[in-house]
Amino acid sequence: MAATPIAVITGASSGIGAATARQLAAAGFRVVLTARRKDRIEALAAELTDAGHQATAYALDVTDRAAVDEFATAFRSLAVLINNAGGALGADPVATGDPADWRQMYETNVIGTLNVTQALLPALTASGDGTVVILSSTAGLSTYEGGGGYVAAKHGEHVLAETLRLEIVGTPVRVIEIAPGMVKTDEFATTRFRGDTEKAAKVYAGVDAPLTADDVADTITWAVTRPSHVNIDLLVVRPRAQASNSKVHRTL
Repeated sequence: MAATPIAVITGASSGIGAATARQLAAAGFRVVLTARRKDRIEALAAELTDAGHQATAYALDVTDRAAVDEFATAFRSLAVLINNAGGALGADPVATGDPADWRQMYETNVIGTLNVTQALLPALTASGDGTVVILSSTAGLSTYEGGGGYVAAKHGEHVLAETLRLEIVGTPVRVIEIAPGMVKTDEFATTRFRGDTEKAAKVYAGVDAPLTADDVADTITWAVTRPSHVNIDLLVVRPRAQASNSKVHRTL
């Protein structure tokens, strides 16, 4: 009897990460939930376990390399890594953007992804059929005003995915990049605007049906569960109302 495949999900405490954990668990994976907010991932692990799935919570800051390396020692073999931890801070122009915000976004989105991927790549390779998923953004493919710091970080993450795929071709590990456009979650825009819910709401004002966390999780789960020889190099997913980062149809 084959062992249950294990999927590690970073940033699993809310939004896309939590939705992906639920969908991968339902698809038959044993999910390992990581995030800084221990209470959130423990509650989600309990929810999934109560539903008859296999789930474990592990508090982890992906920017702490020593902690990531310690976490990785638990895995001799790993089927899937979902690099979801990240986020945006601020929407200031380049001329006045806070370098501390830029640095934090780069550390979380790029260095965090690098840390976890490097640490778990041996276990993914040892599985004989591993998958690395990097959740980037359409911000990693084109720019927009007020998004310089986030765009720079997501471009870095996009290039990390592209380069890793070139470097490990021929090994039993595929590299999938999912690049969502406008996704309305409970926290993304609110975090970006430091708790200003009014400013966060304006991001989605008048937009008919922006993507949800479940929409993106469904896309991730589909990509991960394709036959082993099929690699979804890059999948861009946007709501119908969004044609590009700067072209969104609003009914206002």
